[in-house]
Amino acid sequence: MIGLPETSAGFADATWESLAPYYRALDEEPLDAASLPGWLARWSRLDELVTEAASLAMIAYTADTADKAKETAHLRFSTEVLPQLEEAEVALAKRFVAIGSDRDDLQTTLRRFRTAIEIFREANVPLVSEAEGLAAKYQQVTGTMTADWGGEAVPLPRLSPFLKSRDRAVREAAWRAATGPYVAARDELASTFDRMVELRQAMARNAGFTDFRDFTFVAKCRFDYTPADCQRLHDSIATTVVPAVARTAEVRRTRLGLATLRPWDLAVDAWRESSPVPYRNVAELQETAARIFTAVDPVLGNEFRTMMREALLDLESRPGKAPGGYCDTLHARGRPFVFMNAAGVAEDVTTLLHEAGHCFHAFASAPRPFIWQRNPGAESAELASMSMELLAAPYLAQPTGYYAEADALSAQLEHLEDVLLSLAHIASVDAFQSWVYTSSDGADAAARDSAWLALRERFEPGVDWGGLEPERVSRWYRQLHIFLYPFYYIEYAIAQIGALQVWRNARRDPREAVAAYRRFLALGATRPLPDLYREAGIEFSFGVGLLGELVGLVEEEMAVLREALARVA
Repeated sequence: MIGLPETSAGFADATWESLAPYYRALDEEPLDAASLPGWLARWSRLDELVTEAASLAMIAYTADTADKAKETAHLRFSTEVLPQLEEAEVALAKRFVAIGSDRDDLQTTLRRFRTAIEIFREANVPLVSEAEGLAAKYQQVTGTMTADWGGEAVPLPRLSPFLKSRDRAVREAAWRAATGPYVAARDELASTFDRMVELRQAMARNAGFTDFRDFTFVAKCRFDYTPADCQRLHDSIATTVVPAVARTAEVRRTRLGLATLRPWDLAVDAWRESSPVPYRNVAELQETAARIFTAVDPVLGNEFRTMMREALLDLESRPGKAPGGYCDTLHARGRPFVFMNAAGVAEDVTTLLHEAGHCFHAFASAPRPFIWQRNPGAESAELASMSMELLAAPYLAQPTGYYAEADALSAQLEHLEDVLLSLAHIASVDAFQSWVYTSSDGADAAARDSAWLALRERFEPGVDWGGLEPERVSRWYRQLHIFLYPFYYIEYAIAQIGALQVWRNARRDPREAVAAYRRFLALGATRPLPDLYREAGIEFSFGVGLLGELVGLVEEEMAVLREALARVA
């Protein structure tokens, strides 16, 4: 095989023409059962270097969407290199599958490869490339959005602190300022999505599927559940979570002394006169997080400090930075990277705890010899992150954490409220995407907006949206997963149900719960999903019974926290 560069920097300027010989050499190399392990190692290392180079280009672009050179580099990988790479990967996978392996830790990888081979169509390569270009356009449009606030054009995440103001007029102004750019961009984003839907449905038909939903379930290797299971989960959430959300909204309305709750009343702390500022600067945000992770488990604390030392955290919000947050794995160096938009609010703490859970997954699975063994499905990845949010909760108070005692109680209450709200929101997003790709009206922009409003009526109780229909519609245009990662969202609900079980176990025996969590992380992608959940000490379930039990525990804990806050308020 052609000699590989030592680091991914050697592929920073790669084109598909420059990369193809490496993959062609692997494809032409003699291969049998005896030579398979070495061949897999060489293939894995090549993929590590190429995907890391692509990740670094994406990180650079999302950090500064206004930089044309960074945009060009990202688009070169996302629209030229990676779509072509898929075809080369399928050719190599065919060789691996033909020989096979009896190693237990490679069975999930083999099953994924067989699936990729079955659904790959060369005709889809240019469609994927065009879709990636549209995704970059979405990021460019949303990443450059600003709002006029105090005479200054500010990035939208910086309005978050004002949504917590005790002054309702300030909250409303901040909410409208943050929502307005999405309302204004509705037609442009809808047109972009029109083409995305067209492309995705064409990909599905090319691969022999009726619609993109059915295609995606196979493409995402969802071996352990079906679209019908997701529908059952929507119904379970409607039965158990939505009434709890309504009860929570009523408590909030009463506590705030309002006739009705409006959307700008959902972020303000109903129990404290002023929302705490959890940190003064990004350095403090990081250092406090490191203390919390050390309290959960010293190994995790050391891993996070490694990221601090190696500058693997880009946390602050700034103009031109893409919205949202993510963790990406740099496989060639065996390190994760975290991107987010910190704005000085409690949600930043939760976001960092969440993304750090992904980081710990990457660290734990890095010793696995092949890259495919380290890439867990989203249902497993999000279990790692959501569990960390809850495992860290007991350490949020000073001196370990960010808050004085009362503020820590408030932060925990806010987080549990958000768990309930998020489950309902996730159900609406997943149901919406299912509707888009299975309905005859899914390609019609107006019909999509109407379908979204109907689903929000089902899953979003207790809030008065009168006179705000364009703003309510704009919420789905702000959900970047719908544009960039279609059908990547129900995993959050599946994982949240798992994380609540980890939390339940930690209340009984925190040491064993963390040990089971770490055993689960170390498995990476080497076991089927139900086995991974069992290793974490929990059940993989969509049923109303388990979810009802967990919602009951959440509401009980919320009642305890409210009582404690009432005593110190």
